Amino acid sequence: MIALPATRLELGLPDDGSKSASSTQRKAYDMLSQSFGPGFNGPLTVTVDNEDPAVARTGAAELGTSLKDLGDVAAVTPAVFNKAGDTALITVVPKSAPGSDATKELVGDIRSLADRTGADSGARALVTGTTALNIDVSDKFSKAIVPYLALVVGLAVLVLILVFRSVLVPLKAALGFLLSVLASLGAIVAVFQWGWLKDLIGLEQTGPLMSLMPILMVGIVFGLAMDYQVFLVTRMREAYVHGADARTAVADGFRHSATVVTVAALIMITVFAGFVGSDDAMIKALGFGLAVAVAFDAFVVRMTIVPAALALLGNRAWSLPGWLDRILPHVDIEGEKLARAEPVPPLPEQPGRRPAHGYSGRG
Repeated sequence: MIALPATRLELGLPDDGSKSASSTQRKAYDMLSQSFGPGFNGPLTVTVDNEDPAVARTGAAELGTSLKDLGDVAAVTPAVFNKAGDTALITVVPKSAPGSDATKELVGDIRSLADRTGADSGARALVTGTTALNIDVSDKFSKAIVPYLALVVGLAVLVLILVFRSVLVPLKAALGFLLSVLASLGAIVAVFQWGWLKDLIGLEQTGPLMSLMPILMVGIVFGLAMDYQVFLVTRMREAYVHGADARTAVADGFRHSATVVTVAALIMITVFAGFVGSDDAMIKALGFGLAVAVAFDAFVVRMTIVPAALALLGNRAWSLPGWLDRILPHVDIEGEKLARAEPVPPLPEQPGRRPAHGYSGRG
């Protein structure tokens, strides 16, 4: 249930509207919004250019007229040309705030209109400005989340297969990691977008999350989750390899490693929870999300779901298909080969050989 709000995740880059209400940036932002409208804080810059000045002027005139007919446009300034007359700048002031969905749609509408104007007049038209740049960057990060997750989780599964000589254990570890990430994102959406319990953590304003946050969270949570996974499961596999049955191996590994995971998780939760006291909403959200992710992954996934799943799977959890076992190299993590190796006999002493240490007998 805690992961369900993650389906409503909204990403964006922070602006002065997300600052503390007592900061000068926020006061100026609110003053401009009240006096000139929310869109005045995020104007859009439209460029029109062509090698032929006549074509550039025709395209700028047509585009300027068409821009005024768009629904979310508050004002359009006259085109300003450079000295050569081949490039023009048009400023478009939206009616909506820079980070709103209406402004995002307006940027898309202007770009579609610019393409049609370019096809008709031959002049190239582009949209830029801080607001358009923030929208583009947020879209790039949003599209990168799934490939990034696939790459990280895929490589982790391959490494864990080599370490544990199992298929089900790595798959279970990857699914648990994804569950922890979704749970933390769901908690962030519920608090920082929907405003649940926002007064409890001192949050003044809700809004879209920083677009880079999911990428940062995935990297940090992945490292910690794999540490907890290795702490617990390595000891379980060691007991199983040494002859214990599947359930006994799980209990033995949990008994020896649970304290380490608990202490490590509590330390990280305390560190990340300290960021919640920051005045910056983005740092506050990152600290809150990481604290929730570590708590959920350590105490729900690694110390509850993982032992239960391994106990239910039994011997199947530690099995590896024969064809895959022949392909994969054997990685001796526990040093079993060294333990089973015969001791090397000492070298025979050679006559007249001087002792390697100690007193030689000479003055």
